Amino acid sequence: MLISSINYWLVHHPIITNFEWNPEITHFSSLQFLILTTLTYLSLTFLLSHSSLSPLPPPLLRFISAVHNLIILLLSLVMAVGCSLSTLTQMPSPHWIFCFPANQTPPRGPVFFWSYIFYLSKIVEFIDTLLIILSGSLGRLSFLHVYHHSTVLIMCYIWLESSQSLFPVALVTNASVHTVMYGYYLMCTFGIRPSWKRLVTNCQIVQFVFSFLVSGVMLFIHFTRYPCSGILGWCFNAAFNVSLLYLFIDFHSKNYNKKKQLNMVGDKDKVL
Repeated sequence: MLISSINYWLVHHPIITNFEWNPEITHFSSLQFLILTTLTYLSLTFLLSHSSLSPLPPPLLRFISAVHNLIILLLSLVMAVGCSLSTLTQMPSPHWIFCFPANQTPPRGPVFFWSYIFYLSKIVEFIDTLLIILSGSLGRLSFLHVYHHSTVLIMCYIWLESSQSLFPVALVTNASVHTVMYGYYLMCTFGIRPSWKRLVTNCQIVQFVFSFLVSGVMLFIHFTRYPCSGILGWCFNAAFNVSLLYLFIDFHSKNYNKKKQLNMVGDKDKVL
């Protein structure tokens, strides 16, 4: 009974099964909307980060952050489950998971519905940046943060616009990582500092490495069996992932190596 209900609400509901990406009728799907939204995000981030805004009172900031983190956590979990079930339902063969046949995979059906929800969720995640600014902790507003948030929206748009192969795998892995990440953020807003902070960054790095491995499967099918849909979009996605992997490894190295060095210095001070 429970499984049937989950399948209905996440796969077989008429809104989901009848979904079709069409820039002329689908809300928030035009190229103009994408450009305007991205430019607005970058402009507001620059202006607000260079203004003299007073930080929000800590209790209010914690409350808003907790609500935001809970929403993204639950949304990420639902997207991961929904896209997984939809892929199993919609795929004509196992190869479809990695490679949509070119010119034979219009952007409609349950899998593309969840890609559309994923695309919209990236706009909601812009609130992350606002919360950093309103906390007064501008040191946390890194290039990696702004670059990731702005470019990933473009990537999701390309998924839908080009019926890009391999995006179901990318969506499920990314949403799963975000479930862990925003779970960590949510606990922090309640004053709980989990010991697995490093796991969050490690999961993000593993996610990118995994994407390169499954991309190898997609390319093998593309060059040996039949052309895959959205190959140019995949090239953009691959270049974006390479840049993110480099930035995440750099972030990981600077933060955790520095922490390790500080701990070593502290240990020497204790001995002395």
